[in-house]
Amino acid sequence: MPSQYGQFCPVAKAMELLDERWTLLVVRELMLGSRHFNALRRGLPRMSPALLSKRLHTLVRAGVVERWEDGNRVTYRLTESGRELEPIVDALGRWGIRWIPELGDADLDPHLLLWDIHRNVDTEAVPDGRTVIVFSFPERATARRWWLVIAADGVDVCDVDPGFPVRVTVQADLRTLTRVWRGDLAWSEALGSGAVLLRGEPQACRALPRWLRLSSVALTPRPGGSPQPVAAR
Repeated sequence: MPSQYGQFCPVAKAMELLDERWTLLVVRELMLGSRHFNALRRGLPRMSPALLSKRLHTLVRAGVVERWEDGNRVTYRLTESGRELEPIVDALGRWGIRWIPELGDADLDPHLLLWDIHRNVDTEAVPDGRTVIVFSFPERATARRWWLVIAADGVDVCDVDPGFPVRVTVQADLRTLTRVWRGDLAWSEALGSGAVLLRGEPQACRALPRWLRLSSVALTPRPGGSPQPVAAR
C-alpha cells in the first residue's frame, strides 16, 4: 500500500503516489521515450516484471499514464498530469549529480549504461549506412562486450556479436565510461590519460565523442565551481 501521511499538504499528497520505490524511475523512462513494456524493462533492468506491471497499473489508475491497446500491442505514455512531472524529474537528476556524486560498485550496470547511450546517439553526425561500435570492459567477468548498431532505421544495443564490421572499439573500465557519460570526466581527459582507448578507423575514432551525446544532466554545474566537461562539437 502507498504511504499515507495523513496530511492535507499537497507535497504529502503527491508523495503518497510518487515515493513508492521505482515509481519516478518508471516516469523517467516514459519521459525518455520508452513506450512498451519490454523497452521499459530495458531501461529498468533490475526491476522485476511483476513490480513494473504493478507500478504501471498504479500510475494508470492515478491518471499519470495512459495505456493503449492495439491488438496484442500495448503502449504507455504520459498524460498531461504525467508530463507536468518532467521538470521535477529533470530537477531531481540535476540535484543528484550536483550533490550525490558518489558511485558505488552496485551502481555500475553495463546494460543500463549502453541503453542510455543508445538513446542519445546523434544519428545525424554518424555517417550514412551501418555503423557498429563495440564497447569492451576488460575488468568484468561477464557482460564484457557490447555492440551499438546504428543504422537508418534506428539504434540498437546487442550483448552478442551481430556479425557486422566494426568501425570503432571503445575500451575502458565500466566506472570510467559511466563517469564520462554522466559528465564527471571529460572525453578529452579520459582519452588523453589512456583511461579510454579507441581503436578502429581513424576518422571514426576522432568523431566518436560527437556521435555519443552525453547524459542530459552532464553539463550541470558542480559545487565549488569545478570545471565541467565541454560538449563535443
